Amino acid sequence: MYLITLDGETDFDGWRAAARSLALHRVVPAEVNWSVKGHVNGHAPSGLFEPSVLPPFDMADSTFNVPANFISLARAAILNRDSERFALLYRLLWRLKTDHDLLATMTDSDVAAATAMANAVHRDIRRMREVVRFREIGRERKAHYAAWFVPEHHIVEFAAPFFARRYADMPWSILTPDVCAHWDGHAITFTPGISRTEMPTANRLEETWRHHFQPYRPTQAETPKETSGKHGRNLAEASILEPLLADAARWTGGTMRPRPETPMKRKTDLDTLREDAAHCRACPLWKDATQTVFGEGPANATIMLVGEQPGDKEDLAGKPFVGPAGLMLDRALEEAGVDRRKVYVTNAVKHFKFLVRGKIRLHQKPSTPEIRACRQWYERELAAIQPALVVALGATAAQSVFGKITPIGRTRGRLIDLSEGCKALVTVHPSYLLRLPDPESKELEYRRFVDDLKIAAGLQKNSARAA
Repeated sequence: MYLITLDGETDFDGWRAAARSLALHRVVPAEVNWSVKGHVNGHAPSGLFEPSVLPPFDMADSTFNVPANFISLARAAILNRDSERFALLYRLLWRLKTDHDLLATMTDSDVAAATAMANAVHRDIRRMREVVRFREIGRERKAHYAAWFVPEHHIVEFAAPFFARRYADMPWSILTPDVCAHWDGHAITFTPGISRTEMPTANRLEETWRHHFQPYRPTQAETPKETSGKHGRNLAEASILEPLLADAARWTGGTMRPRPETPMKRKTDLDTLREDAAHCRACPLWKDATQTVFGEGPANATIMLVGEQPGDKEDLAGKPFVGPAGLMLDRALEEAGVDRRKVYVTNAVKHFKFLVRGKIRLHQKPSTPEIRACRQWYERELAAIQPALVVALGATAAQSVFGKITPIGRTRGRLIDLSEGCKALVTVHPSYLLRLPDPESKELEYRRFVDDLKIAAGLQKNSARAA
């Protein structure tokens, strides 16, 4: 009997070298036991082949070939958590020596099992790409991002390069129970995973770890309360963890303490729309965007602000107007006297359109077909909220609100009746103000922007008095 001990759960190179040597020595699958270091009866074996040791073998004297698709299948299947994967793959390799077309026989039990393992791994990789959401702490040069994810299989090291390519311009960490991946803008590094019973202490964390922590939405079998309680006290910046764990309860509907103001929140029309929009495939923008960025605000809002599209910050956060333009908008609303808490904010286009230049994702203006494809969501939001006023921020927003290209200069600063029974107000997008190079012009245009918003403030106050 031969005991093969691999260096790790994903040690494909080690498995391939051992499997090839075994096959060339004509060791039948039934005579081989596979293990991973540290996982054999509580101790790590001392050699590759135990208790029997293979004699020296000249690999050049004898060889055999396997189909290329077997290598692809094995690379994926070996990432599966099934403890029998190593033995199964060696059994397939052994049989492929005499039956080169074996993989074409999908009714074969070994082929079917290996294919199912590989497919499960590919699904988990897709799930990771779709659900990982980074949370930001800090601003500008000091900003860092972190996310929590619970993989079903050993996919983190395989999937990490995707996130390095997509988020090349920001330092991030993906924390998982298996292994934690980190990107500093130049290279990916890995550190041990975080168990559910032990949160990492500050001295175990790299600088990019100790930031906002967003848990993955657990399944019914996963208990949210396992991530709460004493674990938060192990982190130097425990104040960060507490509100995020509270967020997790709200997002997942888990058993954590609910928000006091909404102890039994009922699903609204906007909640349904948000869920539907998350799966929108009406235009190609969803393919590269991190997520759908839907509107946010009270369902009974008097004012509905419509922007162009989410930017880089919004794409990562999943919320509209949280980047520099959002800060400019919040400042202007406050100066104009608009109560931001009573405003519904959304965008004409719900996915981030960008062009990659090195490590930067450059904003790209949405095209008319993309605006038209996304207009259904604006119309449905409008019908659900029924505001008294729609404020179009910029040309793209105006095109969505009026259903046609609408020059800002001709319509800016005056109330226009809409067929839906409410009024519209057109003004510039706050990002336009950020792009102005001349401080004097920037200040002048900002004042004009505030004056436009004062029209909305007056309407909001009148509606409040009428109520």
